[in-house]
Amino acid sequence: MIKRIVAIYFSPTGSTKKIALAAAGELAKKQDLPLLEVDFTVPANRSLNFDFGPEDFVVAAAPTYAGKLPNKILPDLKDKLRGLKTPAAALVTFGNRSFDNSLAELVSVLKEDGFVPLGGAAIVCRHAFTDLLAPGRPAEEDLRQAAAFVRKCFDHAEDDRFDPESADLRVDGQADAPYYVPKGIDGQPARFLKAKPLTRKEKCTDCGICARVCPMASINPGDVTDVPGICIKCQACIRKCPEGAKYFEDKAFLSHVAMLEQNFREPKENAFYYLR
Repeated sequence: MIKRIVAIYFSPTGSTKKIALAAAGELAKKQDLPLLEVDFTVPANRSLNFDFGPEDFVVAAAPTYAGKLPNKILPDLKDKLRGLKTPAAALVTFGNRSFDNSLAELVSVLKEDGFVPLGGAAIVCRHAFTDLLAPGRPAEEDLRQAAAFVRKCFDHAEDDRFDPESADLRVDGQADAPYYVPKGIDGQPARFLKAKPLTRKEKCTDCGICARVCPMASINPGDVTDVPGICIKCQACIRKCPEGAKYFEDKAFLSHVAMLEQNFREPKENAFYYLR
C-alpha cells in the first residue's frame, strides 16, 4: 500500500517542475498522502542520496536536452536515487521539437536504480530557447493530462494484481542512442558547446539571481559577468533575470534557435505509455 507521493524533478526554467508538482500534488491531495518534493535543479541536493521503498510512489521528471536527458545531470540521476521495487511514473518534457530518446533513457535509468516504471509521458512545454515554440505551454489541458497519467500509474501500483517482478514498461526511443545533433539555419551542424551567457552591464543590478538559479553553479556570485563553470544552455539565467540582462550572442547557437523557430512551430501532442 502506497503511503507517500514523491516528486523528483530537474527544472531550470520551471516548466518541468510545474507539471511534476501539479500532477503529484493533485494525486497526494486526492489520496490524502504526504508529498515529498526533491528538486534536483539545486546543486546541493544532487550531492545527497535519496532512498525509496515499495510504499513510495515516485513521479520522476526531467526535460529533454538534444533528444536525451541532460548529460551533466544524468550521473546524479543514476548515482543518487535508489528504489526498492518502488513504483514510479516517468515524465519528460520537450520544447515542441521531439522528445526523441529522453523518455526511453529515463525509464532505463529508473529501472537500473531499482524503480518500477508503470508509465511514461512526454509533455510539451515552451521551448527554453524561444517563446515562439509552444508558447503558453504547459497549458491547463497539459496539466490535466499529466495528472490523469500519474493517477493511472498510481492506480496500477495499488492494484492487487500488480507484480513488480514482471513489470516491463516499453516506450518509444532507445536509451543508448546518441544525442541529437543541433542544426543551424543552413541545415549544417551547429556547434555551440562552449557558448556562455553574456551580461548587458547597463541593465545588470548585481542582484545575484542568475548565480543562484544556475543549476551548475557556474556563474561567479561575486561577478555575475564571469561564467567560469560549464554552461548547459538551460536558459535559467536568461529566463529568471528580472532586468533582461543575460543573453547569448554565439552565432551557431542563434542559428540553431532560428532553425527551430522556422521548422517546429506546429503544435505537438503529448505522448503517454503504460504497462501492457
